[in-house]
Amino acid sequence: MFPFDFGFVPQTLGGDGDPLDVMVLMDEPAHVGCLLDVRLVGIIGAEQTEDGKTETNDRLLAVSIHSYAHEHIHDIDEVSKTLLSQLEGFFVSYNKQRGKRFKVTSLGGPKKAVRQVKEGMREFERRNEEEKQKAKKK
Repeated sequence: MFPFDFGFVPQTLGGDGDPLDVMVLMDEPAHVGCLLDVRLVGIIGAEQTEDGKTETNDRLLAVSIHSYAHEHIHDIDEVSKTLLSQLEGFFVSYNKQRGKRFKVTSLGGPKKAVRQVKEGMREFERRNEEEKQKAKKK
């Protein structure tokens, strides 16, 4: 079971070729497939290894803007060390169950998280443009 809602940022691509992952701190679970208004508070830098191949697979950390329990959090430094440790442990355990190794490499604040999202958006656009060019050539 996920400790909080876990999803992705639409129209982004990360180093693993998938949309950027985000864990959202909120008071109650959201319905599957809904869009949430969130405030990025940080990023958990990570490496994920599967079948001997290691790639970057960071996790964004956000707070639902409608959360009362977490409304005071604006930076990953304001998340309790206990909660951060539990989140890191969750990602390690979750990946281990799927035959992957997950290693936390760094923690970053909201500015780093926003940069990651902007890079992910650029990568998404770049990939879309490449696909359009390939389609024109056919």
